[in-house]
Amino acid sequence: MKTYILLLLLFCGFLSNVLQSQTITGAWKGRIGSAHTELKLIKKGDSLLGTSYYYTSRNNYVRYAVKGYFDPNSNSVVWWDDAMLEDRLSGKIFGADGKEALLSVADFNCPGEKTMRLDGESTDRDDKDKPRGTVALQKITSSGFHDEWDFVLENYIYGANDPEIIDSVARMHGVPNEVTEERETELASTTVKSVPKNDPSIAVKAPPIVEKKKATPVPAGTAQQKFSTREKKLATVIPITGDSIELRFYDNAVVDGDSIAVFMNDKMVFEHVRLNNKPYTLKLSVDDLPEDNEMVMVAENLGTIPPNTSLMVAIVDGKRFEARLESTENSSALIRFIKQKKNNNRQ
Repeated sequence: MKTYILLLLLFCGFLSNVLQSQTITGAWKGRIGSAHTELKLIKKGDSLLGTSYYYTSRNNYVRYAVKGYFDPNSNSVVWWDDAMLEDRLSGKIFGADGKEALLSVADFNCPGEKTMRLDGESTDRDDKDKPRGTVALQKITSSGFHDEWDFVLENYIYGANDPEIIDSVARMHGVPNEVTEERETELASTTVKSVPKNDPSIAVKAPPIVEKKKATPVPAGTAQQKFSTREKKLATVIPITGDSIELRFYDNAVVDGDSIAVFMNDKMVFEHVRLNNKPYTLKLSVDDLPEDNEMVMVAENLGTIPPNTSLMVAIVDGKRFEARLESTENSSALIRFIKQKKNNNRQ
């Protein structure tokens, strides 16, 4: 009898977690700004994956792969258009600027017994200073647009919430796997070895982390000039809570002389940092930051193996986030940090 009761309690706990995930998992319909929108969100841990459709009709739409985060404690939701998957849209849908990717921040709430809503604001994905209008979405039983996520939505509580199934669908969109904590530990403990000059097999037998002497230069100019003139491309969005953020910057995979500067909200935080397998660590006070923040990594050189690439690990209120950052002589990597509300009792 005791074993039966224990199994029953374990099952109830599992079912409760699945049902909680199911509240945000599903299809959502309404408007973001002036655009008719249908959104599919699938919860995997704290993360969200899915697709967004901006449309004028069922045959006239643009579709993006979506990434995001959901905090069940505050009921806050952040998601953004990660990559365009289809463009069947004739004309423009967001006004004069065309079909730019969006980033949305919303509250998840239940104003009625069978009504679930996402209400918030949206901006240009790569520029927090370009508002795109109000988010007003309501959960629906099924989307009018059919894609590979339908199987997961229809069978979520029957086993399709398995991370391996969700990852397999995400890979269809080219969504990279997360860097695990073990991978970070492995990177930090790797010994940097020099490359023998005359080894003809070095392309095959070189260790995963090597160091070379000369870095590829980039066009002359200060870090501030490079920051101002280069295109900024979003790498990820990280929700922030708690008192502080710890950021760790590594060279990604190959130590080849990459040197970077980092800006936070248009102000330089540091420059001339040469990346390697030991992290360069930076701590920021959350209280000192505004609601929406932009951090930009600028390549001061391209290393011996362009482009300039780094791995950034963020520790936020005990949670790990990671981003692979890439910067070239034409573009810089952008990360947005968005504060989350402490409490939300509207659910």
